[in-house]
Amino acid sequence: MPLSRIQEFLKFEAAGGIVLIVAAAIGLIIANSPLSDLYIGLLNTPVVIQVGALDISKPLLLWVNDGLMAVFFLLVGLEIKREFLQGELSTRDQALLPFIAAAGGMAVPALFYAYFNWGDPIGIRGWAIPAATDIAFALGLLALVGSRAPLSLKVFLTAVAIIDDLGAIIVIALFYTAELSLVSLGLAAVGVAALALLNFFGVRRVSAYVLVGIFLWVCVLKSGVHATLAGVALAMSIPLKTKDEDGHSLLLHLEHTLHPWAAFMVLPIFGFANAGVSFAGMGLDSFGHPVTFGIISGLVAGKMIGVFGFAWLTVKLGLASKPEGATWLQIYGVACLCGVGFTMSLFIGGLAFEDPSYAATVRLGVLTGSTIAGIIGFCVLRFGGQPAPEGTKVNVKAA
Repeated sequence: MPLSRIQEFLKFEAAGGIVLIVAAAIGLIIANSPLSDLYIGLLNTPVVIQVGALDISKPLLLWVNDGLMAVFFLLVGLEIKREFLQGELSTRDQALLPFIAAAGGMAVPALFYAYFNWGDPIGIRGWAIPAATDIAFALGLLALVGSRAPLSLKVFLTAVAIIDDLGAIIVIALFYTAELSLVSLGLAAVGVAALALLNFFGVRRVSAYVLVGIFLWVCVLKSGVHATLAGVALAMSIPLKTKDEDGHSLLLHLEHTLHPWAAFMVLPIFGFANAGVSFAGMGLDSFGHPVTFGIISGLVAGKMIGVFGFAWLTVKLGLASKPEGATWLQIYGVACLCGVGFTMSLFIGGLAFEDPSYAATVRLGVLTGSTIAGIIGFCVLRFGGQPAPEGTKVNVKAA
């Protein structure tokens, strides 16, 4: 991938992360203000779309989490496909270090969480909550470090987070699927087949893929599988090499178009709608709840140990090299930033517990753990690292 494209990607993610932080903070403040009833009422507002016998009725919060987030997952899917075809994950040497680090960064936090919730059949359902990394938040904090973090380190964090997102998608598909509707699944399979045919015949209009993608989203929504996975399926069908009428790659053009919308609208709305945990009635003992403490320990300690430990072991075994120009202390700081799980952690938390009484417990854990991990990672990189030397390069593969 050209260096300029990497820098543009990082710029959008970092700026979007800052906007997401502000939106989440506003939601948190309103939820603990006299406007809290208005905030809750807004999120519970029923929104209905009906076409003949087809009826989709959900509160506004679920339209955000099932509908808007499908757009985010479409973007994530496009990023994953591009990275594996021509980006930082397209060769074994490039992919091995972030892949192993991401694997450790998912497994170890899950073990931390499971340790504190073992034996609780309901609590254990949240094991995947601390396994996620919020790429926008993490890169937003890394951007505040400035020149003290070499570009290669930012690319490493991006690759880890993208692989992390892929793991989260697999986890959602395998472990957080409700009762299935075979009829809707069959129709969804027809939609996937239609997308494959569009790809096979080299259809050059994105609108054709999007129309089939909308049909697929409705079918997946009604099937019991989480609707956001339709966004991933749509992304996998968008061709990279096929050009549109203006000579642009369909995949790259759609990714470029969606990026600002996802960064500055979809994720901030999601953050505003999902970060609003009320602290009324909470005390220090609330942090001791097994679910809350499991999430915090997983995001803060589990992520740091998993990402840094697996990366260190991979390099020491001679399987891969450190990011160029980065020190072990800086890699440790990035490992801590991977504990900022916000968006995906809240998303998985909403899927893990059907009982609404767990919502505040999950949000408290995610917000606290992500904040602590973010502060530690930022301080390590800001005060423990050295400015990146001028001319530091990153190994990239030309598109």
